[in-house]
Amino acid sequence: MKKVGKAMSLALVAAAAVGILGCNGKTQAKSNDPIEINMWYGGSVSEAGSPPSDWVAYKIIREKLNIDLKLTMLPSSETDRDAKLNAMAAANNLPDVFTVNREPWLKMIRQGLIAEVDDMYAKMPHRTEVMYDDTAIKYTTVDGHSYGFASPGSIARNEGLLIRKDWLDNLHLSVPKTTDEFMEVMKAFATKDPDQNGANDTYGYGAFIEIYTHQEGLGRRMEPIMGAFGVEGTWSMKKETAGLNVLRPEYYDAMAYVKRMVDEGAIDPNWLVYKKDDFRAAWKQGRFGIMREQNAAFASESNYKPFDKNFPNGEWIVINPPVGPSGKSSTGCFIEGYRITAVSKEAEKAGKKEAIAKLLEWMSSDEGYFLLGWGEEGVNYVLDANGVPVVKGLPDESKGFSKPEMQPLTQLRAYVFYNGRTELLSRYPTYETEFSHKKMSALDMLEQMDKLPYTAAVGSDAMPVPNADLKRFYEQGVLEFATGKRKLTRENWNEWVNQFKELGGQKWNDDGVAFATANNLLY
Repeated sequence: MKKVGKAMSLALVAAAAVGILGCNGKTQAKSNDPIEINMWYGGSVSEAGSPPSDWVAYKIIREKLNIDLKLTMLPSSETDRDAKLNAMAAANNLPDVFTVNREPWLKMIRQGLIAEVDDMYAKMPHRTEVMYDDTAIKYTTVDGHSYGFASPGSIARNEGLLIRKDWLDNLHLSVPKTTDEFMEVMKAFATKDPDQNGANDTYGYGAFIEIYTHQEGLGRRMEPIMGAFGVEGTWSMKKETAGLNVLRPEYYDAMAYVKRMVDEGAIDPNWLVYKKDDFRAAWKQGRFGIMREQNAAFASESNYKPFDKNFPNGEWIVINPPVGPSGKSSTGCFIEGYRITAVSKEAEKAGKKEAIAKLLEWMSSDEGYFLLGWGEEGVNYVLDANGVPVVKGLPDESKGFSKPEMQPLTQLRAYVFYNGRTELLSRYPTYETEFSHKKMSALDMLEQMDKLPYTAAVGSDAMPVPNADLKRFYEQGVLEFATGKRKLTRENWNEWVNQFKELGGQKWNDDGVAFATANNLLY
């Protein structure tokens, strides 16, 4: 007994040398020892590998924050990522902080595996200010509590309606505002030789069929038209009108307007066969005078150059989408490609939330932002006159942040980038056009487009999708009505809608509303 007691005493002394015993029998670190944070992250360039063991950020984080950061890169495949996290959740062994897709995240919340983070926003004021606006916080809010941090992904409102101002000037027309005014301008562009070349070779509106999950049957290039009637996008995500827009009575009115555009030659008839490259070649060749286009696809140097060469006196300007008969107007739907970072319940129980907040706040500090986004100053980047990181001017440009060998150093840039001005200036530099010698900037276009009226459709890209037969019936039907293959009358339209419902459209609608309600997507 004495020997056992002595052995236990020695064990306790040894444990005291490295920490203290917790109530669960596990050795806990002393208060002045670094807090270990296990973070499972989505790599910016997954094939490049994780940061090296001697990464300078590890040293800074340990010395300044007293955190021993352990990084594990998640699989790049969302299916594999979900499977790995689901397996860890089933074993109640989730990492302290991790990036997770929305569906498994919701399941983990219901299982009690995710910590509430409402109290953490105030502990990281700068990061909250630049990364987590009200929409982002709402995205991770379930039953009144936030269960994660929704970081911005791709730029959401980066498309806008543009018009040929030189065509307006040639025809002595003003910028149209209402649907009636738009119709008159589109017809004039199609019939009154706006480019003054003596040929009947122009149209008013240009588009192509571009359909994603959250865009309705005519595609997002037509959303500024549909938005004038309040039926832009496949789904209405508003509580009072939740459901498929095609089932709403206003959809018929929108179809009637599109049909009129077709009948009166106001739209380039090739919109039915154009692919994206064809559409972009067409506006650069001066085929139509109104379009919805993306900021960089329009204004970046390589994309604008063919138009500038063909029409050095040509000029496009960003305008508001048309206002419909009931006062509605929208450029289209926007979604936020949010990236959810969650804190496990076990990390909360271990008292790690405050350390995680310190880590995230440091990431968004100037030091963390530049280090995780571009690497070490003077080694991986230098700042140009505008304070933008660049490689040119480095002592050894082979170590520049843009080089493939350096990509492991910036694997966490998605956790600090928020589409801020430094990032955007780096991505969209101002330049002088070669032929017209005017200043152009895709960033300037982006800032103008972001101010346009848009319809929030956050989460609509996660909504249920129809089976192939129903999808075909839906998309083919609206196109046939728009082009006159089916006669567009109220009676014919109502008959088609009833067929659509019977084929599964009503169930698709009901399932979607139920899904949006259950997943807190309606606003």
